[in-house]
Amino acid sequence: MSILVVGSVALDSVQTTQGSRTRVLGGACTYFATAASLYDRVNMVAVVGTDFPQEHLDFLRSRNIDLRGLQIVEGETFSWSGRYGEDVNVRETLDTRLNVFADFSPVVPQDYRDSECVFLANIDPDLQLAMLEQVRSPRLTALDSMNYWIDSKRESLARVLSRVDVVLLNEAETKLLAQEPNLIAAARLILSIGPSVLVVKRGEYGVMVVTQGESMEE
Repeated sequence: MSILVVGSVALDSVQTTQGSRTRVLGGACTYFATAASLYDRVNMVAVVGTDFPQEHLDFLRSRNIDLRGLQIVEGETFSWSGRYGEDVNVRETLDTRLNVFADFSPVVPQDYRDSECVFLANIDPDLQLAMLEQVRSPRLTALDSMNYWIDSKRESLARVLSRVDVVLLNEAETKLLAQEPNLIAAARLILSIGPSVLVVKRGEYGVMVVTQGESMEE
């Protein structure tokens, strides 16, 4: 099974009640690829700047992640800074710098285009759609998004939602996207757009998986 992911690779600075870390390896693409590499080789499409540490590249390669789709361009890597309090489900963003990610245009290497599983990590839905148009016939496509894209690019997000199999959102994002306060009703509305499965992320309470006609909590 071949796995393809597109998304952000970042340098994060995080403050918690237990301590803080500066410019550590982060980004949705990074976390997905690292986890998925437990099952099979992962093809990564992303961008970093020339400041991206070699040790992070070495780590990714050590996890059986193919980096031929990782662009290294002149400039600084996307960075995010945030703070978590006692409730780790709530985060405060202190600073976001897109840097080289602002001009990112995903290019899928030919060897990646027959990947069986495609994951579109949380990025601009226009980039997610551009990624889908470069792959051939994946068996499974999944997408993650967030409130920022729901608010700013609802139409683009709807277009890409209609072309994927699985969608991942948290409770608030599910209700926001559907414009419906009832979670189950909101999930049904999202499934009517096209995806066959909605995974509602519920933090410490796990997830709720909703498909046509049924739901299941884990």
